[in-house]
Amino acid sequence: MADTGLLEALLRLLEKVDGGIESQDVAADLGVDHQLIVGAVKSLQALGEVISAEQKSSKHWELTGEGCEIAEQGSHESRVFNAIPDKGLPQNELMKMPSGKVGFSKAMSNKWIRLDKAHEGGPRVFKTVETIEDTVRDKLQLVQKGLSAKLKDKEKNELKKRKLLSEVTVKSYRITKGSSFSTTINKQETELTPEMIASGSWKEKKFKPYNFEAMGVAPDCGHLHPLMKVRTQFRQIFLEMGFTEMPTNNFIESSFWNFDSLFQPQQHPARDQHDTFFISDPALAHEFPQDYLERVKQVHSEGGYGSQGYKYDWKIEEAQKNLLRTHTTAVSARMLYKLAQQEKFTPVKYFSIDRVFRNESLDATHLAEFHQIEGVVADYGLTLGNLMGILHQFFTKLGITKLRFKPAYNPYTEPSMEVFSYHEGKSLRTKSYVYVIEHAQSLFLVHDSCPCMFSLVLAHRTLSVKNHIRWPSFTLPSVFLL
Repeated sequence: MADTGLLEALLRLLEKVDGGIESQDVAADLGVDHQLIVGAVKSLQALGEVISAEQKSSKHWELTGEGCEIAEQGSHESRVFNAIPDKGLPQNELMKMPSGKVGFSKAMSNKWIRLDKAHEGGPRVFKTVETIEDTVRDKLQLVQKGLSAKLKDKEKNELKKRKLLSEVTVKSYRITKGSSFSTTINKQETELTPEMIASGSWKEKKFKPYNFEAMGVAPDCGHLHPLMKVRTQFRQIFLEMGFTEMPTNNFIESSFWNFDSLFQPQQHPARDQHDTFFISDPALAHEFPQDYLERVKQVHSEGGYGSQGYKYDWKIEEAQKNLLRTHTTAVSARMLYKLAQQEKFTPVKYFSIDRVFRNESLDATHLAEFHQIEGVVADYGLTLGNLMGILHQFFTKLGITKLRFKPAYNPYTEPSMEVFSYHEGKSLRTKSYVYVIEHAQSLFLVHDSCPCMFSLVLAHRTLSVKNHIRWPSFTLPSVFLL
């Protein structure tokens, strides 16, 4: 509540008038800030029908801090003009002045000065007129005196653009006497106590009326991260499509499962430290399926199963290096290897949604980690058409039905294609890459079956679809057909 003395002073002023009084006039009469009077009005309104107040809004122009300085000392351009002697002034010295940069530009626009770039001692600034009229200062002084109405709207906007003037909205009140007007402040009780009931004093007291429309205190609660909401929706879609979730709780992988088993050569740039986070402790992995490791080594070094390989000396030391996984495809590689060890082949559909890590520069749109969606389907007789059908079903469940598949070229994938999708609500086209990696058959071939792999990335860009769900656009999907 405002100071009691201020409240009583306001009531005494109101008592002397018949109709009412403006809150700004009250502030002027009492010599206090208008905001204090606004607070006093709200305090009196809380006491009941002591006063009646009608809120009004008005706009006026006032000088900014820089505008007040110019009104007193002159504009930047006039100060620059007055600082230039008859023989001129070197431009570099002029720019060192507090008003140098702004003043030089404005004075040149007004043609008060000229710049001689060919001067013997370097660029030099000279006056082009004898005297000037500082109209900027004159206009600001008019506003300072409350005569802003004399300025044209164009002039005000120019000063506002230079941040010398600002338009301020002032909320004031028209104050009149209420039905229970009194110059004495009687504080209303907010609580009925046992003592009041026992003594009977409650009969003589005035109680503040209850506000049954007031909002209660909002309970503290947590909220899901938007990315986690999207992850939950995607997970539900895959479960509806009959997929089983893969275990992805191993953020640390060996280079063998992360790169070599996926037919990525050991000299590939993605395996450098500027793209991958390598682990210092433990730095190396030692447990590998030896028969599988030898087949991977052979395909890399010599080729096989229809592939010519990379023809280089494959080293176990590179494959042993531990790192933060750069994709969840390493998990898919492990799952397919386990599937290959089964005596009786069973068709499977796997998926995972989890974090992967890349050694990228952080900025407003990039982090060192992101969520990747991975999928594996293994069955007899699968073709690229089956893979396209899976993707089409997935996008349809997202509400995106207009898809186009286009053949494309990728350095070490065959066949490859791009997926184009059109979003009705946002008139937005998104482009997705789908490609097939040239794995050797020895990696995942399971009893004449044909496994398919695909992955999507939850990107930072989102699309708004029905039910007010915001979905990420699919900026880097990839599909592997083995």
